[in-house]
Amino acid sequence: MTATTSPASPSAEAASALPDAVDAITTQWAEVRPDLETVPMAVYGRIYRIARAMGDRMDKEYARFGIGRGEFDVIATLRRSGEPYTLSPRQLSGTLMLTTGGMTGRLDKLEKAGLLVRSPDPTDRRGLRVTLTERGLKLVDESVTAGLAAQREVLGSALDEDEAAQLSSLLRKLLAAH
Repeated sequence: MTATTSPASPSAEAASALPDAVDAITTQWAEVRPDLETVPMAVYGRIYRIARAMGDRMDKEYARFGIGRGEFDVIATLRRSGEPYTLSPRQLSGTLMLTTGGMTGRLDKLEKAGLLVRSPDPTDRRGLRVTLTERGLKLVDESVTAGLAAQREVLGSALDEDEAAQLSSLLRKLLAAH
């Protein structure tokens, strides 16, 4: 990062050297419990704070399209499934780790908005199929583009491409150990 910055706008390198709220917490622990190794607390504390801040940012992005993150997750899952953008409610629930009641509420809202339709499953008289509408397809494509732009903006303000790739790899490794 070689861009010139003003004192009011520190570079990403300078910002990373500045103490943050997590440092304050781990410093307090070090003062009262110097025997504790607080690196895990610092790592997970920052992951949590980043996830919370980005969740709030994504809520704002998706709100511009009249949906929340929960609704986005449903239509994005249908979109990622490929044509004909159809899954069963059970498949959606499993992918999104939602109860059937939670899924029904989301599907009701999205169907009412004209973003998806529910229809009988042709292979199972008791089952349903959920299909993204043309309007839903357009909305999810626009909202995923806007969401990725917001994520890219924040990531790019702090990390270069190699650092972002390294962070992604390290987080994948950490998640796999979970």
